[in-house]
Amino acid sequence: MQPLPDKLVPMGQVGVPFGVRGWVRVHASTEYPDSLLDYDVWWLGKEGDWKPYKVVDAEVHAKSLVVQFEGFVDRDQVARLRNLTVAVPREELPQTDADEYYWTDLIGLQVVNLQGVQLGEVKDLLETGANDVLVLKGERQRMIPFVGAIVQKVDYDNRTITVDWGEDY
Repeated sequence: MQPLPDKLVPMGQVGVPFGVRGWVRVHASTEYPDSLLDYDVWWLGKEGDWKPYKVVDAEVHAKSLVVQFEGFVDRDQVARLRNLTVAVPREELPQTDADEYYWTDLIGLQVVNLQGVQLGEVKDLLETGANDVLVLKGERQRMIPFVGAIVQKVDYDNRTITVDWGEDY
């Protein structure tokens, strides 16, 4: 068995069985569902209990994937994987450009405006088509467009995002 990687990055979730021959539906939380197919081995699990699974075949179906893992030949076997998180080791992810970010890295960061007012913590991101949107949880929920005119700085060391956004917006 492979040793557990240092840092796993969530990339999706296992859904319901697909057919009767060991295939399962996977809901990717990546920009393009088929980008998960760049990885031959996926780590499935939750809460520190992770195991590697080798992908032997996969197809894109609408906005999700159907996948067959090595050793799974029937519906009952694969049903036990339902609701597990799909993750890949951080070191296998492509490097991002200076102005690109993995959503998973933004979740949990504190957002402050140019006046130093804490607006909340990033709880989620939404893809709207026009631009991505930060969903903050704080004294109230806020939604802030994740665009260069508003987002001034992402500081991983201090776990903050500085934005040009009014406290009363």
